[in-house]
Amino acid sequence: MTKPRTSGTKTASRSQNSSNNGNSTGNTTSTSSRSRSTGTTTTTRSKNQSNGNGTTTTSTIQKPTSRRSSTASTTMSRSAMKAQSGMEFKKFFVDELKDIYWAEKQLSKALLKMKRAATSQELQSAFEKHANETNGHITVVEKVFAALGEKPKTKKCEAMAGIIEEAQSIIKDTDRATFIRDAGLILGAQKAEHYEIATYGTLRIFSQYLKNKRVTTMLEGILNNEKYTDVSLTKLAEGFINDRAAQE
Repeated sequence: MTKPRTSGTKTASRSQNSSNNGNSTGNTTSTSSRSRSTGTTTTTRSKNQSNGNGTTTTSTIQKPTSRRSSTASTTMSRSAMKAQSGMEFKKFFVDELKDIYWAEKQLSKALLKMKRAATSQELQSAFEKHANETNGHITVVEKVFAALGEKPKTKKCEAMAGIIEEAQSIIKDTDRATFIRDAGLILGAQKAEHYEIATYGTLRIFSQYLKNKRVTTMLEGILNNEKYTDVSLTKLAEGFINDRAAQE
C-alpha cells in the first residue's frame, strides 16, 4: 500500500473536497477577523481551483490595521488610574488635616491650663498669647477644609493627646510657684510645638501636589507661627527660667 505524501508548504492549508465532475470553477470567498492583542486584520481567502483531482487550496493573508482604537483605550485607562490615585492622595491629606484640627482644638484648652499653672508672668503671657494664636490656627484650618471642598471634621490625634497628658503630669509632679514647674511646662509646650511643626511642614509639602496655592500659603502661615513660638519659648527658658530652676 502506498502512503500519501504530506505537503511541506506552510503558506497554505489544503482540504479535500469531492467534485462532481472534477472541473470546478475558480470561485473565491474571503473572511476577515481582527486580533485585539496584535492589532492586525486576518483576511482568509478560499479559492476553489480545478486541478483535476478536486483539491481546494485555502490561503491566509494578514494585513496590518490601525492601532488608534487600542491606543485611545490605553490612554483613557491611564487617565482613569491617575485620577483615582489623585483622589486617594487627597483623601489621605484630608485625613491628616482632621488629625491636626483635633490637636489644635485640644491644645488651645491645654495652653490656658498651663498658663494658670505657670510661675513667671512672662511664661503666663507666652501661653496666653499662643492660645489666642492657636484659635486663629483653628480658623485657618477650617478655611483649608473649605478650599478643598470638605467640611471641617476632627479625628483624635493620639500624639497630641499623649503630649497634653504629659504636660498635665508635669503640673501634678511639680510644686506650685516654682521655676522647676516653669521649666517643665516649657518642655511640654515645646513638644507640642515640634509635633505641629512636623505636621504642618509635611502638609505644606503635600499640598503642592494638590495644586492649590491658597492651601499651601495658609499652611505655610501656620507653620511659620509655630516656629516663632518655639523660638520664643527657648529664649524664655535660656533667658532666666532654667537658671532659676537649677537653683531651687
